Amino acid sequence: MTRPKRDVNKLAGLLTIAAEAGRPVSTVVTSLPVTLLGPGAGQPRRDFDPVKLEQLTSSIREHGVLQPLLVRSVGDRYEIVAGERRWRAAQAAGLQDVPVLVREIDAEQAQQFALIENLQRENLNAIDEVDAKLALVALTLGLSPVAARNRLTQMLRERRSEQPSEQHEALEQLFSVLGETWTSFTKNKLRILNWPPAVLKAVRAGLPFTVAGVIVTATPGMQADLIEQAQAGAGREALRKIVRETRVKSSALKIERSRVASVLLSEAWFRRLDAKRQQALQDWLDRMPESLKEALAEGDL
Repeated sequence: MTRPKRDVNKLAGLLTIAAEAGRPVSTVVTSLPVTLLGPGAGQPRRDFDPVKLEQLTSSIREHGVLQPLLVRSVGDRYEIVAGERRWRAAQAAGLQDVPVLVREIDAEQAQQFALIENLQRENLNAIDEVDAKLALVALTLGLSPVAARNRLTQMLRERRSEQPSEQHEALEQLFSVLGETWTSFTKNKLRILNWPPAVLKAVRAGLPFTVAGVIVTATPGMQADLIEQAQAGAGREALRKIVRETRVKSSALKIERSRVASVLLSEAWFRRLDAKRQQALQDWLDRMPESLKEALAEGDL
């Protein structure tokens, strides 16, 4: 179902509010008790670096809260739309009140703004970026994130076959606000969600997207070691060389195994051996690993 275009156009207004929320405290800002505030239900950010939170707490103890929190009224309380980290640090610093900008926005607008604000973080990793943009796509198209992901792939095919829909235009508007095209996002970044959990965890911990892109091309058995090497300082080209060399060795090993198997399966070759060589071969086979013997006995090979 196509959502009304005005839902996408609201993002421009939300960006204006975002800029307003980033201004230094002024006379138009209201002060509210920290006890009346609470995290927003649609807040995409759940992890707060304890070291950076403590640094912010120390700064607030000395200088106070320099940027107001953006909040919206919900009943007799206020939901934080942007600034939860400042709110947490203010409480840790012992502040009773914090400066806020109160804006009348609905739950969907609040979620959209929280996602946009999350995308503006300096330390945003690739996974958080993809999650936030996919969530905005889901809101724009009126779908769940999973359905939105599938719809993006489908729309990319529709675009190639010159069958654009109103949803295409809605996404063009959305991603123009985000400074990217939806086609580039779908082709180049959405695939990150298919990466193995260990690689995703490393990216969340700070592994660069481009380096992770090299690691996922390696076999599953290699990826943990490559992640360790990357975290120790190995760059993309060094990792790419390791992956390439391993592929060459693996290919050569497969060829060698194939040749050995063809020789061993040749009864004519075996008959040409003299008794001494046949016995030597038997002795060699008797020393094969137990796992191989079991596989032969069970007929798995």
